Amino acid sequence: MSTTTTKPLEYSFDGPEGAPVLVLGPSIGTTRHMWDRQVPELIKQWRVLRFDLPGHGGAPAHPAGSVGELTSRLLATLDAAGVQRFGYAGCALGGAIGIELALRHPERLASLALVAASPRFGSADEFRQRGVIVRTNGLEPIARTSPDRWFTGGFAAAQPAITEWAVQMVRTTDPGCYIAACEALAAFDVRAELGRVGVPTLVLVGSDDQVTGPAEARTLVAGIRDARLAVVPGASHLVPVEQPAAVTDLLTHHFATAWQQPYDTGQTALPSLPAVPVPAVPPQAVPVAEIAPAAVPVRGPGQSDRYETGLKIRREVLGDAHVDRALAAADDFSGDFQDFLTRYAWGEIWDRPGLDRRTRSCITLTALVAGGHLEELAFHTRAALRNGLTPDEIKEVLLQAAVYCGIPAANSAFRVAQQVIQEETTPDA
Repeated sequence: MSTTTTKPLEYSFDGPEGAPVLVLGPSIGTTRHMWDRQVPELIKQWRVLRFDLPGHGGAPAHPAGSVGELTSRLLATLDAAGVQRFGYAGCALGGAIGIELALRHPERLASLALVAASPRFGSADEFRQRGVIVRTNGLEPIARTSPDRWFTGGFAAAQPAITEWAVQMVRTTDPGCYIAACEALAAFDVRAELGRVGVPTLVLVGSDDQVTGPAEARTLVAGIRDARLAVVPGASHLVPVEQPAAVTDLLTHHFATAWQQPYDTGQTALPSLPAVPVPAVPPQAVPVAEIAPAAVPVRGPGQSDRYETGLKIRREVLGDAHVDRALAAADDFSGDFQDFLTRYAWGEIWDRPGLDRRTRSCITLTALVAGGHLEELAFHTRAALRNGLTPDEIKEVLLQAAVYCGIPAANSAFRVAQQVIQEETTPDA
């Protein structure tokens, strides 16, 4: 294994040495074994490498908080294994890694398949709240509801052993690594970059996928210039498990017919054959949050960078929905204040390296209790949970504030914080 500072990933090889390498990437909460039913057929033509995400399937718990970091770890793993050029198929978070490979390391990639993937997975708020739930309640609520997200109802009822296997995969995942994977998905957004993906791409999705369904798949196909769409009927999110034969056939055909020749490495590659024609997919407009023009003041040299940095941190801490509402409500009268707040409070103070975000949340909660700013306290209680504070730690902050800020102030603060914590940490039924 690699001895570099980049933590390598756990992996296994199947298939004949010397054959072209096909890498299979898993989704969040699963292990390399989600691809078990594809391997026997795939190894007839390829040497298959499967890997586990950090903290998944017993892999070492070295959290990675971005898709870019996961991609770097995968490349370090492949380097250590002597693999330079490869085909890649990834499911969900594994698909995000595939897009990152195509965008940042196209010279390594021969062909790409994106399964149940999206250029942006839901909203950042959704995944950060999921992290709050795991930090507060552990993985049991996520594990218990995973079959509902991953499989159609009929399949889950007919295959109880596979359903329980899915639950156990999530239960045995390291919570810190799961939370980091949620953060990676929250920050992932390549909608504006899809046109730069140049590798032949199969976009594969289950017809009944309610997580990243056909609409997201069509967005990928519309944005990637050499992409084909395959919709698998009777399947939900974890389509390689629910419809293994269909997925295997689609992957086999795609990688046999769309494997690009190496750039100039001298490696032997599978011959490139014409792709199977599919109906054209009409482009879809990609929704982007809009801000009223009046809310965006003109900024001088050096201010723009602080504003962009501040806006990024403000969204990460308070959530997209809250920030979008605040910016959309700004007008000629309040726009300058929103600019000042984003640039100075978030772009300068919150971005300073002297304190981490957990500590800054503790300080902010105490100051808001002292000032009696209960509406802001609600916002920043949510922010504190996002920044990694547990409900018990927030309770301790408020108890400390009661001593120095007064009992009446702390009494009101406890009432507000308790309501927010219940809303944020109660799993969906």
